Amino acid sequence: QVQLVESGGGLVQPGGSLRLSCAASGSIFVIEAMGWYRQAPGKERELVATITSGTSTNYADSVKGRFTISRDNAKNTMYLQMHSLKPEDTGVYYCSAVVTTSDHSPMYNYWGQGTQVTVSS
Repeated sequence: QVQLVESGGGLVQPGGSLRLSCAASGSIFVIEAMGWYRQAPGKERELVATITSGTSTNYADSVKGRFTISRDNAKNTMYLQMHSLKPEDTGVYYCSAVVTTSDHSPMYNYWGQGTQVTVSS
């Protein structure tokens, strides 16, 4: 089994910054793509950013130039640095990882429990 644990969420004023972390643990053989998604109240979950094992990145248009996704493969950890935060960035941020486990079962997409980000004055 694989566990993903997000941290770093909180309350921040508009224009502020936060850094989210997602730590993966368990029977990991290799982590393929990872990503951050968010869900605002009353809305569907949406993609924020993804990063491949080769560190190619992709961002939602709404966060380009403000957010940066990165990963530390040695630590099985992914990060989301968020700057110039806006009230519309408010939501629960979820970590996702496509993992091949040590028993070489087919790759599976795991999800974390989420961390709340609130941007408000």
